[in-house]
Amino acid sequence: MPILNPTSNGGASVFARAGLLIYALLIVYASWYPFSGWHNNGLPPFAYLFAPVPHYWTMFDVATNIIGYMPFGVLMVFALYPGVRRGRAVLLAIVSGTLLSGTMEAVQTFLPSRVPSNLDLMTNVAGVCIGAFAGMLLTRTFLEQSRLLSLRSQWFSHEASRGLIVLALWPLAQIYPQAYLFGHGQIMPILSNWLSDWLSMPIDLAQLLRHDAELTVEQYWLSETIITACGLTGAVLTLSCLLSDKAPKAVLAFLLIAAAALIKSLASALLFSPENAFAWLTPGAQGGLLIGAMMLSGLVFAPAVAQRRVAALALITSLAVVNVAPANPYFIATLQTWVQGKFLNFNGAAQFLSLLWPFFTVWFLYHPVHRLKQE
Repeated sequence: MPILNPTSNGGASVFARAGLLIYALLIVYASWYPFSGWHNNGLPPFAYLFAPVPHYWTMFDVATNIIGYMPFGVLMVFALYPGVRRGRAVLLAIVSGTLLSGTMEAVQTFLPSRVPSNLDLMTNVAGVCIGAFAGMLLTRTFLEQSRLLSLRSQWFSHEASRGLIVLALWPLAQIYPQAYLFGHGQIMPILSNWLSDWLSMPIDLAQLLRHDAELTVEQYWLSETIITACGLTGAVLTLSCLLSDKAPKAVLAFLLIAAAALIKSLASALLFSPENAFAWLTPGAQGGLLIGAMMLSGLVFAPAVAQRRVAALALITSLAVVNVAPANPYFIATLQTWVQGKFLNFNGAAQFLSLLWPFFTVWFLYHPVHRLKQE
């Protein structure tokens, strides 16, 4: 699926600029996750710069730090195009990445679960350098002329770049473990924890909204059916809003769903165990997939205005249900086997996507600029 649109905004890539902003936010969230236990230990925030290089490190840590910042370098070079190119773009990308990584490490001084490290800074900067040089070499392929750009202009509307970012993030949002399939945007547990810490007493906002009512097993399945059906419908209809009449709509919709299912299965197998690869395919999820497919079979032929409105309504409905429904007890039992360990940064970024994807998508669907340009 083509993802860059260099013809928007006077030759600049809207996708790259919006993608750079989102990726920078991912880095911030992942670097400061889990955002708890802030305290001042008396050390200056930049003391880590002059500390000895850590004696204990692994190739996994080095590789993760390098790979994690490579996309930032690529996106920065693409985002600067065409105003700043080649060597100057690479230099600006390296300086920006160094400042970002240095700030992330400095703030970790105040987080007990994180340890600022000059080695992390060096490997992050190495990743930015590799990504920046790669971006310089790939500029012609992705931003000036390629088969991808030709398909982009044939299959998608002219102003679809931000929508393509939304769709590219949906499969990735499946990585973080969720109580319900496509149950993104579950912010009530986080808000409850923050409120509990502030009031120094346990607070469950979702339980208050349910008026302390407990759900039966059948009601759990019904909740997941609604959440799954609405999440699937919202995502696919968002894709449909971006497509032109020449696009192979059924094929692209299938590829989007298949990518989400594949990433969900791989994440479940890696984070838990291979036996749990398809644990997400519960009776409630199966019912939701079936109902969602039935809804989409008719809605894909509806006008773009109707598709946009139904997509937004479906996502809002999913948000409402997932934030009111209690945690799935079967999911809680599975979650006990999840050991985050060295994947703390990765899990933080995955949670960021899972939490914000539906809000970002609803914003895209309702924003007057996006709506008017694509209808």
